[in-house]
Amino acid sequence: MSSPDRTTASNEHNVYADTLPNDFNSAGELTYQQIILCSAVIGIAGGLVATVYYYALELSLHFVWHTLPDILNPYFPSGFPSWNYVWIATTIGGFFVGLTLHFMGLPGEVSLVVDKVHDPGRISLRQTPAMIVASLFSITAGGSAGPEAPLVQINGSFGGWLGQKLNLSLTTTRVLTFCGMSAALGAFFGAPLGGALFALEIPHRRGLEYYEALIPAVLSAILSFFVFRFNTGLTIGGMYHFVAPPKLSLVNLGQGALLGALGALIAIIFIVLFRSIGYLAQYIEHHTIALATLGGFAIGLIALVFPQTLFFGEKEIHTIVETGSTFGVTMLLAIAFAKMLAVSFTLHSGFRGGFIFPLFYIGAAVGLAISLAFPQIHPTIGMICMMAAVNVAVTKTPISSTVILSVLSDTAMVPVLVIASFVSFLLTTQVSLIQTQRSRTPTGLQNPTPMPLYTAASDFPQTSP
Repeated sequence: MSSPDRTTASNEHNVYADTLPNDFNSAGELTYQQIILCSAVIGIAGGLVATVYYYALELSLHFVWHTLPDILNPYFPSGFPSWNYVWIATTIGGFFVGLTLHFMGLPGEVSLVVDKVHDPGRISLRQTPAMIVASLFSITAGGSAGPEAPLVQINGSFGGWLGQKLNLSLTTTRVLTFCGMSAALGAFFGAPLGGALFALEIPHRRGLEYYEALIPAVLSAILSFFVFRFNTGLTIGGMYHFVAPPKLSLVNLGQGALLGALGALIAIIFIVLFRSIGYLAQYIEHHTIALATLGGFAIGLIALVFPQTLFFGEKEIHTIVETGSTFGVTMLLAIAFAKMLAVSFTLHSGFRGGFIFPLFYIGAAVGLAISLAFPQIHPTIGMICMMAAVNVAVTKTPISSTVILSVLSDTAMVPVLVIASFVSFLLTTQVSLIQTQRSRTPTGLQNPTPMPLYTAASDFPQTSP
């Protein structure tokens, strides 16, 4: 029989308890084989969820931005040009977002997910319906927020729910929650390893700490990736077709360091702008419908001047990569700043979604502008390094961002990406947008009153009843 000290250590640190013969031991742990089985189930379920969400989103986007304009275009009076449809659609979309939040409650965003991963190790399933509906309205309305955040919450809550139903310990339940989050990101990014690492890095400010979840999380991400790609028929491999850079040299490594520092600066500008708009939004934050409607209107007005800012940026990055050089330095920087505004209005007005691809987009636009201003920097190096640096400064995910971007770009630029990512990370260790990011503790109990992500506006730690 184990001593009390050994039992305590097992309860807190030995997730798998693979030496115990019973299906479930008294501490609520699983054997290693059972953890793997659960992670496989979560991965397959995550791939199916991502598939359904993907088709629902694609149908919604096609109807609002293709079918409906074609139907309504003949009815627009000559004195009211058809381009007005943009701000009308975003405003109506914002109204529906507000209605959803008003009647279904406020689902948490990234900050709440991070907080709940630490303690109690799971995300409440009660928030899922509101997140699904609100995020579909948000993204369809052209908001600068992506589907990764809703997918993370949906699949992560399923993993936590499974742990709760099996009456597992906090540590084991957290592993299953990470499996769900990894399944979502593995499908969304098309990079199973990068998606799993991102899910494990984002709860912390200074590197991955929940190492015990790594293998199960990667397995969930792989299976989800397979199921999602099989069902959707999307290609596997690089999403963007960057011009192949010349063979890397020491000069390029130095450029990566410089771009990492510049990316950190751009991220700080974004964070300051984001918080400033949050201070303005707080005056009407309790009027959910009005705030979301005004947010949609602001998104539409920005898009009238800079149409590139509509949507979350996954497909819009193609435009930057392929034709962005025709915009010129000034226009590219203006687009990047407008995208910062669009992201800020989107998230502070209550729209639900993630900001990873919007950050990638901002980095790509600024990176190309830098390469145009300084031809010594290859456009591909400029764009990819800035994409990594801006995202890392905000999310604190240097390892996963490197892996994800190396896959998305389909380039052999890992050495330069690593340098840009870690320079940005080290320069912004004292700067944080996701205030609930923190270190783990042995008991899972954390800082007593973590601040929410959107401190100046919507109080996202609120949850639906």
